[in-house]
Amino acid sequence: MDCRSNRPVDWEALVTENENRLYRAALAMLGSRQEAEDAVQDTFLRYLEKAPDQLDSPAAWLMRVLVNRCRDLLRTRGVKGTVSLMEEIPVPGPEERQELEELYSLPLQDRAVIHLYYYEGWSTAQVARILGVRESTVRSRLFRARGKLKQLIIEGNHDNI
Repeated sequence: MDCRSNRPVDWEALVTENENRLYRAALAMLGSRQEAEDAVQDTFLRYLEKAPDQLDSPAAWLMRVLVNRCRDLLRTRGVKGTVSLMEEIPVPGPEERQELEELYSLPLQDRAVIHLYYYEGWSTAQVARILGVRESTVRSRLFRARGKLKQLIIEGNHDNI
């Protein structure tokens, strides 16, 4: 049972179905394993404390809470500094490393839409609900982020010639 009401919750299934997806999204936004783990844990705690009784999609609700938590962590991190992404994520080769560095060089809002759309497979309407923005904003951010990534890749390949 949920600690706030009498609604039954299969807690183990909820965590099992969502933890890896939430962790990948948090890692994509934060670039730090420890912060990603903390954000996911905080998200599940928030579910226990504040999730509405009737949720159409617990996965979408969890992702929205996670995105907001990541934003909060990034705001407070401005004072603390950051850890190099490559120290946090093992990457097989130099090409993959460069691609990840390019992705992580994007602003959070661009990384978030890229990750949610391409890696998690959410539609633009779903991403809009998760991020609390209009669908047209998601499409604009995707367009802008793809353009930035394309430019970074072109510049990166030009440097290797």
